Amino acid sequence: MTQTTKEVFEKYEVRKTKKQKSAFIDYVTSVAKEQGYACTTEQGPMGARNIVVGSPDTAKIVYTAHYDTCAVMPFPNFITPKNFLIYLLYQLVIVLFVYVPVFAAVYLSYVVCAFAGASEGVALAVGEIVLFAGMFLMLWLIAAGPANKHTANDNTSGVTTLLDIMCALPEEKRNEVAFVFFDLEEMGLFGSKGFANNHKQTMKDKLLINFDCVSDGDHLLFVLKKGAIPHAAAIERAFPSDETYTVEIATKGVFYPSDQANFPCGVGVAALNKTKRGNLLYMNRIHTKHDTVYHEKNIEFFVQGAVRLVCEMDEA
Repeated sequence: MTQTTKEVFEKYEVRKTKKQKSAFIDYVTSVAKEQGYACTTEQGPMGARNIVVGSPDTAKIVYTAHYDTCAVMPFPNFITPKNFLIYLLYQLVIVLFVYVPVFAAVYLSYVVCAFAGASEGVALAVGEIVLFAGMFLMLWLIAAGPANKHTANDNTSGVTTLLDIMCALPEEKRNEVAFVFFDLEEMGLFGSKGFANNHKQTMKDKLLINFDCVSDGDHLLFVLKKGAIPHAAAIERAFPSDETYTVEIATKGVFYPSDQANFPCGVGVAALNKTKRGNLLYMNRIHTKHDTVYHEKNIEFFVQGAVRLVCEMDEA
């Protein structure tokens, strides 16, 4: 485990409050300056603060990861990138699970009003108030509830990958790469949306590789948007499959919800597990107290590949 990774786990694993994020921003800034990079903080919508290391305008490639921490949930965010139907059904089940108590509270309020002799109009009005209050409370808990204290995969893995790439790049290559640590991914990709709007011309044809949840699983999926497809061969050479990892370069029929979606040449990167029969790729544990799996070899693989990809871009 590298020194930066140790420090992140010891001091900055939770990055949810303004104070926690400010401390992490200061830490990334200190690492960047120590390694000879320029570092700035850009403001975005909804109070997002993106950490930008290097110059996106002159870089040949941009490596990114979100650094914000999600709220802890009683159930994991279960993602199946190659089977959207299962993903959608699971999300629907979560919605039903979340809102059953709300609808139960609405029904109970209606019954109480009826027994109290209130008119039907009053009972319906009370029910509506309870419904909207309950929906607001549930949404607040999902978006702004207590922070998950265990973020090994989501997304401390992406954060430490960027820091390790920053340190591993040869000095003569460092002006060819920019790094962006996005804020408010968990709230709805607000950080990356702001960065995309601020750098629209720069990013319209620039390759962006987004590392999100890359430490739990040995099936490594690269999801390419249309603009990134011309770089598919270079990515495959830089991140080759081996006896430990199966690398898949996907250009269609795959859904992975993360910050790369806001960029024409975006590539989303995730580590996934397979079912025993090998017919389903999935990610689990994230957004819960069980998000503790951090395979250092995964990070090493991505760091080495990221350095190779910079060289591939030079030869292109």
